[in-house]
Parts: sequence; C-alpha cells; structure tokens
Amino acid sequence: MSRPIRVALADDHAAIRMGLRLILETAPDIEVVGEAEDGQSAIELARALRPDVILMDIRMPGLDGIRATRAIVEEQASDVLVLTTFDLDEYVFEALRAGAVGFLLKTVEPAELIDAVRRVAAGDGVLAPEVTRALLGAFAAAPTPVAGSAATATAVAEASIDPRIEPLTERERDVLTELGRGLSNQQIARALFITEATAKTHVSRVLGKLGCRSRMQAAVIAREAGLAA
Repeated sequence: MSRPIRVALADDHAAIRMGLRLILETAPDIEVVGEAEDGQSAIELARALRPDVILMDIRMPGLDGIRATRAIVEEQASDVLVLTTFDLDEYVFEALRAGAVGFLLKTVEPAELIDAVRRVAAGDGVLAPEVTRALLGAFAAAPTPVAGSAATATAVAEASIDPRIEPLTERERDVLTELGRGLSNQQIARALFITEATAKTHVSRVLGKLGCRSRMQAAVIAREAGLAA
C-alpha cells in the first residue's frame, strides 16, 4: 500500500481546523500531520513536516495566508490549497499569483474536500465552481474563440503573441489553453487526444518555460494571453 497523503491545516479558528480534521480523517489514504493558527506557524510547519498539501485560510492574524503561501511555494515545502469565502475574490487572485494550486469554499462538501486533496496530491489544480466563475469574469474583457473551433488557429496566429508564450511550441500552447480552462491532466489528454502521461509531460514543460510554480499561475497567463475563453 502506498503511503497516505500528508496534510497540514492552517486556520486561526480551532473549530474549523477540528472540522477539517474530522472530515479528512474519514479517508483511509489521508493523514493530518499538523495544524497552524497563523501564517508564520504555517510556514514553520511546512518547513518541519513537508506535507503533501496544506489547506490554507487567507485571513489570519499576523502573517496572512497569501504571504504564507508565497513563502511555502517558493521553498517548495508543500502544495497549497486555499480555503476561502466567496466575498474574497481579490484575495483569491493574489493567492493564485502567490502559487496556490487551488481554491475551495469553506462550505465545500466533505466528499468534495477529500477529492480535492487527492487531486492536488496527484498534481492537478482545483477550483470551486464559484471561484471559476469569478476568474472567468475577471478575464472576460475581450471575447476569445472557443478552443477547438476551426477559427481558433487563425485567430491566434493573427493576434499579437504575448511574449510570455513565445517560447512554447504549438502543442504546448494547446496545453496552456486547456490549463486556462481549468482542465486536469486527464481532461487535457481527452481534449487533445493524447495519453495522460504525455499531457503530464507537456504541463511540466509549459510550467517550466513560463516560470510558473503552479498550473493555476499558468491558467492566469493563458487567459491574459487570450488563449482560453
């Protein structure tokens, strides 16, 4: 049997941490290895324990979750999955740019929370549907062609190319487009008619060329570059 997914919890409310622990510990493949009540403690916990995933609150006393996320991601100490509320959209964007690999609302259903932790541990990003809509709205200033349509290749070729994506091959731009749509590796593989292993390889190369620490950061670039509608 493979080792369990090691998870740490960072939230200033003890009751929320307890609730998250109770939910996660119902899963046989997840182990809660530590808790932190503020951002600085979360950083120290990540350095000491190197958990696979940290569930991070945004608003905490002292060092907030955004700055803690940035520090943890820069040190590659853990993947960070942010738990937020729907009225914190501006913080969601900041945390995404800090390197968070996903966002969930604190009202998430237990089964969805467990599934999200598993997906993040497997290398995928996770976005709550409400947060996805907020992201789409934020980058909807100009319409873009629907991925896969006959006009897509022509429209992209005629548009001015964002200098950040110039190093990407045509296939890597296809992958970046799907990242911008929030697809998992498995979904990217289906959309582009490639194997999941190949999709994973392409995603890694795209992140490397873009200098992104997470697929969510790549998704932001995809939308800013007009690749994803």
